[in-house]
Formats: sequence, C-alpha cells, structure tokens
Amino acid sequence: MSAAPDLAVVGAGPAGLAAATLAAEFGLATVLYDEQPSPGGRIYHDVERNAEVAPDLFGEDYRRGVGLVRAFRRSGAVYAPGVSVWDAAAQGGLGVLRDGAAEIVAARRVLIAVGSLERPVPIPGWTLPGVMALGAAQTLLKASRLRPRSPPVIAGCGPLVFLVAHQLARAGAAPRTVLLCAARGNRVRALRHLAGAVLSVGELWKGYRWMRALAAMGVALVPGACDLRALGEDRLEAIAFTDRAGRARRIETDLLLLHEGVVPNDRLARAAGCAQTWDEAQQCWRTAVDGWGATSVEGIAVAGDCAGIGGARAAEHQGRLAALDAACRLGAIDRATRDGRARAERAALRRHLRLRPFLDALFRPADEILAPRDDDTIVCRCEEVSAGEIRRVVALGCAGPNQAKAFTRCGMGPCQGALCEATVAAIVAGARGVTVASVGRFTARPPAKPITLGEIAGLEITP
Repeated sequence: MSAAPDLAVVGAGPAGLAAATLAAEFGLATVLYDEQPSPGGRIYHDVERNAEVAPDLFGEDYRRGVGLVRAFRRSGAVYAPGVSVWDAAAQGGLGVLRDGAAEIVAARRVLIAVGSLERPVPIPGWTLPGVMALGAAQTLLKASRLRPRSPPVIAGCGPLVFLVAHQLARAGAAPRTVLLCAARGNRVRALRHLAGAVLSVGELWKGYRWMRALAAMGVALVPGACDLRALGEDRLEAIAFTDRAGRARRIETDLLLLHEGVVPNDRLARAAGCAQTWDEAQQCWRTAVDGWGATSVEGIAVAGDCAGIGGARAAEHQGRLAALDAACRLGAIDRATRDGRARAERAALRRHLRLRPFLDALFRPADEILAPRDDDTIVCRCEEVSAGEIRRVVALGCAGPNQAKAFTRCGMGPCQGALCEATVAAIVAGARGVTVASVGRFTARPPAKPITLGEIAGLEITP
C-alpha cells in the first residue's frame, strides 16, 4: 500500500480474520499480514482448499473457518500473505518482511492476533527423529494430507489429543495407543469448576463422542501414564512409561506425537514492550489487555489466544471487540455505537469462555513436564542444554532465565527461547523454591522473527 493503513492486523486466524472483516466494514483502511499463503491460521489452516477436497475430514468446527475466510474476502480489507512481521513499535510502526525486502509501515493502529504455540514437552529422548509435536502432525494433514505410514503413539493431555487422534483415524491413520498424561489430582481440581462445565455440556459431549469413536476403532486409551521416555539410538524405537497401577510398560513405535496444551504466542507483543502477566490457571505468561484488547503500549492491541488461551470461537469475539475499539479510537464510530455493538460480542465471549476454567484444571500439565526431573533431559534443543546444567548454574547463584542464558547459552539458538523458556523458568523456580512468576522470563527484543543484516540495511519506510 502506498498510504499508511488505519489498522494493521497481524495473523489470519479467527481473531485476525474477524477483526479485519469488521474494521473494513466500518470503512477503516485495513491490512491483514499473514505468514501463510492462505488465510485461516493454524486452527483453520488451508480451510478454503480442504473445504473442497476433504470437506468431512476435519469436522464441523473446522468448516466454520470457511465462513470467516469468505466474509473476510468480501470485506475489502487488504490481504498480505507470505509476510513476516518482525517488529511492532509504539505509534503503529510495523516492521514487515516480504519477498526478501524489509520495510517499516506506519499504521495508525496495530492488532496482534498471532494465536498460540504448543507447549514444549521435554521428556528424555524427545529430540530423537520420530518424535514430534501433535500439532505439527495435524498441520501436515491439513496442509498436504500427509499421514503417518504406521500407527503412531500419541502422549499428553488436552482437547487436541482427542481431536487429532480422531482426525488421524478418519484419515486412515488411527493411532495405536493414546497415553493420557494429565497430572494426578486434576479431576478433583476440575470439579470446582463443574458449574461452568455443565453449562457447556455440548462441548463435553463432543469430547466424549471422540473417545467413544476411538475406542470403537480399536485405539487403546491409557489413562494415568507418567514418566515418559522416548527410546532409541539413531531414531525412535519405543516409548516407555509407567501406567496408573505403577507398572513399567513399553510400546514399540517409530512415531511419537507429544502434546501438553498450548501457550500464548506473545513474542511480538513482548518485543514491542507490552506488559505481561502470569496466568496461574494456564501455567503460562500472557499479554495484559483490557476488555477491548488494548495493551500497555499506545496504539497496539492484542486479541485471541496470544492474549490468553480461550479457543477459536472466543478469539473471534475478541477480534471483533478489538476492531470496535479501533474504529472508535480512529473516529469511524462513536463510543455509543461501539458499546452497543459490543454487548452481543461480550455475551458470546462469556459463553465460549465458561468451560475454560474446567479445561485448564482438568488438563493442567504434570510437574514432571513443566520441569523435567531427569537431569540428562535436553531442555534447550538449539544449544543442547540439559536440565541438569540449568540446575547446576542455579546452585552457582543464577537467579533467573536471563542469567541462565548468560551461563549456558540456553535460549540463544534459532528459536530464540520459544521451545525452552518456560522449562528453564520452571527448573530455576523449582531449584530455588520460589514461584515461576517470580523468576521472570527471557527478555524479548526485536526482531521477533529472523531477518538478515542485508534485509535491514535495505529498509524501506512507508510514510
């Protein structure tokens, strides 16, 4: 665009699509930047094509994304695919990278809606070829309909475990076994939030149907699994674990899919200086926002799972609330119109979030996942730093993740700490006998995405 947009939206998942669509309808010059070649985000990845070639494979919830994408296409908002956003500064300065060229776009307002990341699952042997994240397997299925050549083993906890197991089974690649690894005592903790769960009985029934369907297909569901270990020399050969009865068990497999829930993808917001807050229920940090998604940095808002895990339907409404606020702040609508239109969005948002406390308690990761007990377990895959090395530097006086980075280089590899930050903080906190919130996290600075010196040197600034 030759002119600076009114609203720059980063991320084409449900929050970004809903926000960009509504903002454009209000007459705001809106641009949606997306790393992927087509809109939908991770949850609705490649939904336009799959709606035609595999309409029933991913289920009804996935098909909802078709309506969101089509509404966005009709809205008049500009779609910018294949673009990496590496900086979001105050007052709308957005660093973007497309086709190898970097530029700064001076948007009047920025909305970050980049969703979530899978929580790392650092078990012994998780770096072996043949061990991968469950969400990655789902993305391969959505993007290319690639499925495992032999029945995988799925291990972890969270709704995605049952959903992806069911999708793989429908694709003809049913898992051999699903190891359910929720922490002991989770069911008791979840009962405190049963009232909200009862009001969302439809969602609970959906999960129950998935479990029944898997059992009918011959998929073994093993509850209470713990002490997971991926075994093998040059690649995965087996998964060892302890079952609920305390027995040591082993399953031969060449593919293990791990999952322990998702956490906010907040790196861009953090690099922009947005204040963060610790979420004890979800055991993760998230960007602090008000009821409209506005952050502590003027001109920057955050919506969807990158502001706290709530799911795709909640993200839609958060995106529209952020768009309403942007339209009001930029003079497209008055405050009365904003508040009036927001009532229905807030009611729907409350409806979609009422199950969340129950799910957060039921699927809380076990302590052995948050901070692996085995000192030989690799924590930082990029720099091959083990849990034992982190504990040793804590014994030398290291007080937090940033010091651990200086001592061991953890968090200094290509992922910039995305895969090890939470684990390093949990290990440091455990070794010191303090809370994770009190030890902090790695400092995030721009660029939030990889960019070369040559690309920075060739910066173009859109006035």
